Order: sequence, then structure tokens, then C-alpha cells
Amino acid sequence: MKRGLAAVIALGLAACSPASVRDRGLAAPPTIVSLNPCTDAILAEVADPGQILALSSYSHDPAASSMDLATARRFPAVSGSVEEVLALKPDLVLGGTFMAPTTVHAMERLGLRLEQFGIAPTVTESEAQVRRLAALAGHPERGEALVGRIEAALAANAPPPGLPIPALIWQAGGTVPGQGTLIADLLGRTGFANAAAARGLGQADLLPLEQVLADPPVLIFAAGTGLGNEDRALRHPALAALKETRREPFDSALLWCGGPTIIRAADRLGTVRRGL
Repeated sequence: MKRGLAAVIALGLAACSPASVRDRGLAAPPTIVSLNPCTDAILAEVADPGQILALSSYSHDPAASSMDLATARRFPAVSGSVEEVLALKPDLVLGGTFMAPTTVHAMERLGLRLEQFGIAPTVTESEAQVRRLAALAGHPERGEALVGRIEAALAANAPPPGLPIPALIWQAGGTVPGQGTLIADLLGRTGFANAAAARGLGQADLLPLEQVLADPPVLIFAAGTGLGNEDRALRHPALAALKETRREPFDSALLWCGGPTIIRAADRLGTVRRGL
């Protein structure tokens, strides 16, 4: 009896071995290096930990990460040099569309497979990126699960019927996210009207304090890193005169990336909206 059981176990182990996987024509999930903080955050959700050879150094930096630091620091980080990536021998490299052409060409010459992802300007496009990345990682069902969580967060934070509330997301230095940005889409989905877009401003345009004082919105989200400058705009003494304008802090880590970041951003916006 024991001898028969041992034979069954041995056959089972053989069936799960890499050689057996190859013999049956099944491709193992690819090993991956991510060079972009936005793909870092999605990758950590849809890939096996053993697939992730490294994330971008941005995700180890509290001022730049869009994902949980403890999770990011479970993986090695790379600055993005071709030498670092080549040494890891990944099956797949994930990067942004803003990568230097010389870096892209070098990776192509060295036979590295590079997939580039742009900054998603809408929830719909971000969900498409989630599905694409999950498929590349070999786990499309995990992409669908993440999209489901995003849709659930948006539904939970959908506004009641009524006119949207004019709101301004104001970053250090007076920059604002205007039209054609993911955060603008999220503002609309949670019951706000983007005051920057209403002024005709686009991504990273400047909005001087004087214009805010002359035509204040109902709500100002002061965006910062959470490292001491999150309320820089809130502290300006001239803003104290705006008695009808509410001011709320907003983590700048929620501004740029889609994927799982949408869930946290929607929850923050929804919480403030319900408080009004």
C-alpha cells in the first residue's frame, strides 16, 4: 500500500515539474521587471510574487510611490538602467511611454521584450491597461477581479442625484490637473465638477492664488506627498478669508496612476463628498 502511494506521489510531482510543463506545451508565467510606478502597482496585484524580479525605485520612495510601501519593498528595486535589467534576465520588461528612445532601442537590440504603458486619462483606459497587463503576466482572471473591485469602489462612491460640486485639486506651486486627466474623470464620477477644467486648464497648468481668491470653488483639495507639504496651499493666510470654501488634504499619490490607485482615490473623494 505504501509503495503504491509513493508511486502516485512521484507521478504527481513529475507532472508538475518544469520539464513536464514544457513537454505538455504549457508556457510558464513570465518573469517580469517593472520600470514604472503605475505598472508596479498593477503588477503586484495580478502577478505571482515569484514572477516579479524587480519594481521601479519610485515604488520604494515614499514621495513617489503609488502603492503600499511595505508591499513594494518585498521586491528588489531598479533605477531603470539597461545594465540592471539585463542582469536580471527577465522574460518581460514593463515601462512607460516616456522612456528615453536610447533605452528602448538598447533593450530591443539586446533582445529584451519591452511593453510600454502610457498614462491612462480615464477609468475606462486604466481598466484596459489592467486587463492587458494581467494577460501579459499570464493571469487574465486576476485582471478581471481587479477591474471588478474598481467598479465596486466607483459604485460605492457614486453621488446622489443633483448638481456636481465645484472642486479644485491644487498642488504645491499652484499646478492643477485639468481636462483630460484620470483625476478629472474620478471627480466627475464622485459628484464633483473640476474647477480647473471649467477654467480651460489642462494637465500641470498653473492656477495663481489671486484667481482662486477672485473666483473660489466650493471645495479645495490641497494635494501633497504626506511628507510635510500636504497642506501647503491650506496654510496660506489669504485663504482664511474664503469662509464659504471648504479645504481638504488629498494625497498626491492618488493623482497619477490608475489600477488599484483608483479604488483609494474614489474612496477619498466619496468620503469628502458625503461629508458635504
